[in-house]
Amino acid sequence: MRMSSCSRVLIGAAAAAAVLLPAGAGAEPVTVLFDDRVTEVERTLPDADDLWVLPADLPRVNGFELKPEGACLDELCVPVRQDRDSELFVRRGGEGWFNVTGLARRLQQAYAVDHDHRVWSLGQIPVTRTRFLNAAMAPDFELPNREGELVRLSDFRGKKVLVVTWASW
Repeated sequence: MRMSSCSRVLIGAAAAAAVLLPAGAGAEPVTVLFDDRVTEVERTLPDADDLWVLPADLPRVNGFELKPEGACLDELCVPVRQDRDSELFVRRGGEGWFNVTGLARRLQQAYAVDHDHRVWSLGQIPVTRTRFLNAAMAPDFELPNREGELVRLSDFRGKKVLVVTWASW
């Protein structure tokens, strides 16, 4: 992400939690980058330090779903108080809002924001990476072989595979 010299950048793991939000909603749309997704979020709560989205937008933004027990991604659930305002959930204008960057801090997930361009970028979630490493399973990918034919890693399931990479730069 290219940022101008006057863009303000926050790194999530070091940012302080803030729940000072204006009563009104409807800040300009933002773009959220996470994994291989680019998500446009039409409505957010205006906040200089945190990204607040409607709970319905949460699965598109980072894969989490807000359930009664909390914000959940597969078997990972982070408790979230929804009966009153909290660090991760507030009610404004009769609607519930979820703090994406507050969740990122809880999960020690790095994030950056370019306020000038209204772009938020979320890094990997460390706890999900740990599960990947413990499973010892490489993700499936597809690359051209020397003849230009596409070959998937899954084509070699059950066989020993040596992947050799290099870069010319």
